[in-house]
Amino acid sequence: MTGTIAIQPLDGTGSFNAYLAEPAGTPRGAIVVIQEIFGVNAGIRRKCDRLAEAGYLAIAPDLFWRLEPGIELDPDVEPEFQRALDLMGQFDQDRGIHDIKATIDAARERIGGGKVGAVGYCLGGRLAYMTAARTDVDATVGYYAVGIDNLLNESQAISRPLMLHIAGNDGFVPADVQAAMHAGLGDHSQVILHDYPGEDHGFATEMGKRRSESAAQMADQRTAEFFASHIG
Repeated sequence: MTGTIAIQPLDGTGSFNAYLAEPAGTPRGAIVVIQEIFGVNAGIRRKCDRLAEAGYLAIAPDLFWRLEPGIELDPDVEPEFQRALDLMGQFDQDRGIHDIKATIDAARERIGGGKVGAVGYCLGGRLAYMTAARTDVDATVGYYAVGIDNLLNESQAISRPLMLHIAGNDGFVPADVQAAMHAGLGDHSQVILHDYPGEDHGFATEMGKRRSESAAQMADQRTAEFFASHIG
């Protein structure tokens, strides 16, 4: 079962929408799906649907709602890609984390206080790292997170499991940033890093030109096992 729900932000001003996918039976737990810079588009909704098929309640909040509610962009269409980059530049990431926390709270309430994880892609991968450091999420996964080298000082706040998938040939995460991630997080007791040599940014997208099938399947299998272990 899928639909749209309204979530109250932590500051109580207004509300924002989120895509909801529910499993057929009692949820194993809940997963918050954190969007790329392209909004809660068909690919992000499919991520939610797949999680629901695996038995989780999945919620993808519209994090760009303060800029323009309901944004859905296609990364394979150049003007839409450029529009997404513009939105990312305007987006307040700290307020985005507050909205993710509100979504975690809503998800936890819906499953009667059970465990809630989060998974994010691209910008969402960075937000996943920030979520692990700044919220009470139970376990978190980030795919091809950008700019983590600027957030390594927050790593001491990560007290619950975090997995990061790193694309080896990522045009948005150069080799020196990847090296900094390994140096800063490689010995962290709660962090698991997986490298995908030769893969580019967006390799695990559900649709479009960026997908790399074998790497996507490998990363998604690791994510499934991670959530099964830490969420249910």
